[in-house]
Amino acid sequence: MHLAVGQGVPRHHRGEIWKFLVEQCHLKHLFLSKQQPKDMPSKELLKQLTSQQHTILSDLGRTFPTQRSRAAVTSQHPEGLLPSRRRSILLLHMGEEEMFNMLKFLMFDTGLWKQYRPDIIILQIQMDQLSRLEYEIGPSLYATPWFLTVFASQFHLGFVARVFDMIFLQDSEVIFKVALSLLGCHKPLILQQENLGTIVDSIKSTLLNLGLVQMLKTISQVSEMDPSKKTNSSLCKQNLEQPQVANGRIQSLGATPEKLLISRSKLKQAIPALELEWSALLQMVGQLWRQTAELGCWEPDPTLLEPSGN
Repeated sequence: MHLAVGQGVPRHHRGEIWKFLVEQCHLKHLFLSKQQPKDMPSKELLKQLTSQQHTILSDLGRTFPTQRSRAAVTSQHPEGLLPSRRRSILLLHMGEEEMFNMLKFLMFDTGLWKQYRPDIIILQIQMDQLSRLEYEIGPSLYATPWFLTVFASQFHLGFVARVFDMIFLQDSEVIFKVALSLLGCHKPLILQQENLGTIVDSIKSTLLNLGLVQMLKTISQVSEMDPSKKTNSSLCKQNLEQPQVANGRIQSLGATPEKLLISRSKLKQAIPALELEWSALLQMVGQLWRQTAELGCWEPDPTLLEPSGN
């Protein structure tokens, strides 16, 4: 099954295969997610979405930049659950009620709902992991829409459908795998950039025009990828580097007391010479004041001629 889905799901049978994969998942676990709310028919929930339909419809233009795709979806679903980014992909392959069940599966059984918590803590963790695994580039500048819309806001619908194939086959971790694979496939392009700005621009411009060969390569890598292994490898590398850095700092700190002792010794040696110089300067000033007094200009204060401890 993994091999077949990885090679590609026939477009005209994609909805049927998605439903089959969901059924297999339920049979495998034989229970529903604890996070799943009380079941309610989609027709009942439809009545509660009236006030939000205008907002969803306004989002169609950004979801489907091409008029052809937009017209296809709106003609199939003129008055029902108008698509947002994730729902739009589902609606292209099945009816509204089936789409509703698939959306519930994605949100609760695969844990996708965690990305949309108010504190967005899961999204922040994913961004941090992606940054550590791929060149320390701040992924929030380009990858946030990837995770929040499952790539639907920026990538070709054919590619997004392939991503959904893998999500239904595995789980929502596929989204992270796809992001990792996309960056890995374009490693030479990323590394040849000079600064963060050009890196982000190149990622946005190149990845949005993903070709068929690159798409197949990305998906094939996802089916074989185990992010935990790469994470462990990255952590091991960091653990090996950290002692080296720490030893360097320890050696530097260890040399500091010796440097301070040498500096103190030099200062002590300089004190007698400075005292002699100070005494000579006082004598010279005293002579100048006495000469000035002899000229009758003013009477000097004798206390000013006495050496002080300062």
